[in-house]
Amino acid sequence: MAKKRKIPIRKCIGCGEGKPKKELIRIVRTPEGEVKADLTGRANGRGAYICPAVECLNKAIKTKSIARSLETDIPDEVYEEIREVIGNLEEENTLK
Repeated sequence: MAKKRKIPIRKCIGCGEGKPKKELIRIVRTPEGEVKADLTGRANGRGAYICPAVECLNKAIKTKSIARSLETDIPDEVYEEIREVIGNLEEENTLK
């Protein structure tokens, strides 16, 4: 009998829902202090997870939960980059 693999669950910092890690986008603060979206999920640094939905990002920005999770101030340009990444992922999902 094959052993079942454990699926890691992570909590979205926007909506607070627990979802499989692969379904979420990781936002990482690198050891150099740079904040960016990490689509591989393997970049070094402190990470936070968010659903690939603009509503969750807006909620996270409003409550400052990304900045609190990553323990750093986040400039607006970074939020725009993350919004672009989410927009691209949403487009890809609608094309499938």
